[in-house]
Amino acid sequence: MNQVDSILARLTALHPKRIDLSLGRIERLLAALGHPERRVPPVIHVAGTNGKGSTVAFLRAMLEAAGKRVHVYTSPHLARFNERVRLAGTLVSDDALLDALGQCERANGGAPITVFEITTAAAFLLFAKEPADVLLLEVGLGGRLDATNVVEKPLASIITPVSVDHIDFLGDTLEKIAAEKAGIIKPGVPVVVGAQPRDALAMIERQAARMTAPLVIAGENFTATEERGRLVYQDDTGLLDLPAPKLYGRHQFENAGLAIAALRALPALKVPPAAFEAGMVKAEWPARMQRLTQGRLVDLAPAGSEVWLDGGHNPDGGRAIAAALADLEERVSRPVIVVAGMLATKDNTGFLRHFAGLARRLVAVPIPGQDKAVPAEELAAMARTIGLSATSRDDLAGAFDAVRKLDLEPAPRILITGSLYLAGEVLKENGTLPQ
Repeated sequence: MNQVDSILARLTALHPKRIDLSLGRIERLLAALGHPERRVPPVIHVAGTNGKGSTVAFLRAMLEAAGKRVHVYTSPHLARFNERVRLAGTLVSDDALLDALGQCERANGGAPITVFEITTAAAFLLFAKEPADVLLLEVGLGGRLDATNVVEKPLASIITPVSVDHIDFLGDTLEKIAAEKAGIIKPGVPVVVGAQPRDALAMIERQAARMTAPLVIAGENFTATEERGRLVYQDDTGLLDLPAPKLYGRHQFENAGLAIAALRALPALKVPPAAFEAGMVKAEWPARMQRLTQGRLVDLAPAGSEVWLDGGHNPDGGRAIAAALADLEERVSRPVIVVAGMLATKDNTGFLRHFAGLARRLVAVPIPGQDKAVPAEELAAMARTIGLSATSRDDLAGAFDAVRKLDLEPAPRILITGSLYLAGEVLKENGTLPQ
């Protein structure tokens, strides 16, 4: 265990729950630290269920192409905690992270606080120290009571598509979940909204009206569509004809469009059209339909195979991944094998159902270190109930061995999916850590 992991383990013990949504504890700690959240660069705050990370990736790429220094806060991490904090383009160093976490631990004085709250406070300390033009701040869970929601006056708020997830914390209906996401809306601050189910959009519109916050809504105030392999974006100020996103999948056209809409709603940032074009082809976001072309795990796949990785884990995420696979199938037909590991807290059958009729076989695996992971054979049994031919193996190496024994022609297209925690294990085992 390195020093960062050691202090994180100690901080985790400060609260009996990993998730306990509240603003009181972090507000107390930030006050003790001298309110670093009031000294950070101008904030673009991003909430939603699906597409938050990809939208942030597009925002970062476009802003950096415009010559801006950009801080980024995202969660969860895939392979190491440092991925959550990017300072002006570079992942935070162990030394800087340890110093910030140490300051927070001392200021907190052993009081109860969740690990996400205290690490978010540490991130604010880091962001306040390093000059930048913009801070892209991704919500951890929900919005209204999320630890990031202490920023009083962001430049803009973004709400990506909302769907049912984390019902134990956010509510058991789409309307309740949308209300939590809409809790990031601030008085007079523009809100840019991705495509939403009707009930979710109605809740967001009501909250924006209460806050007199200007609304920019996908499908009403702007459109972003795929036409002949390019992204065509249009709003009241004109049309942009842009390259396809580097991030693969038709859903990434929508995420890129949402990022463009947000930046065009902020003319003071002066992001030129050339920066939108450059950002489309430079945006990177690991474990979102990521093609793995080399590494220790890839070497275990049958010769000539394609290996893809996506951390999607809810039904809407499954729909987007399946659509991306279908597009790949139209280009080059290959038998599809899904290697999946999932948490018991997710709608497993709702996610896996999208691969029935598309995948030749599902191989279920456990997720190392996750006590809430569904046992592999139990996940395989779930898959069989919805029409997927499925088996289970004890680990990723065993899953790849099972794929090799199928002796498929042509070589298969292997998708590893179902959990960001599993995606992190894949990247670590493959030796392809995010940079």
